[in-house]
Amino acid sequence: MTAAELQQAAKALAAMFSCFPQSAQADAEMQLRGYLAAVQDAELEDVEAAIRRFIRGEAKMSNAQFCPSSAQLSIEVRERRLMRDLMAKRASLGASSSPPRSGGEVARRSRDGEGSTLREIKAG
Repeated sequence: MTAAELQQAAKALAAMFSCFPQSAQADAEMQLRGYLAAVQDAELEDVEAAIRRFIRGEAKMSNAQFCPSSAQLSIEVRERRLMRDLMAKRASLGASSSPPRSGGEVARRSRDGEGSTLREIKAG
């Protein structure tokens, strides 16, 4: 992440910390540095998505009443990256696939005249 992205990630982390109870003995600055170190090689988009999932209670946690650990955040960030990659791959496969050339069974029956009896019954 760039320095600007790290600042945005720090703001997102601060928002997450405010949503969960913190130990009065915890050094907030050191805690923030630890979390940033855990996600510094990730994409900001994935970090923010992971944090949103924790705040909403959608991410896997051992106890949803407390702030996730930096390890839990890292795992969720990797899952967000995997999901983003899978969605991109799915979108690229969908864009590159072409419709079937033959048109399938219905087109074959129509081409071979097999559907004319059914049309006559419906019309009749």
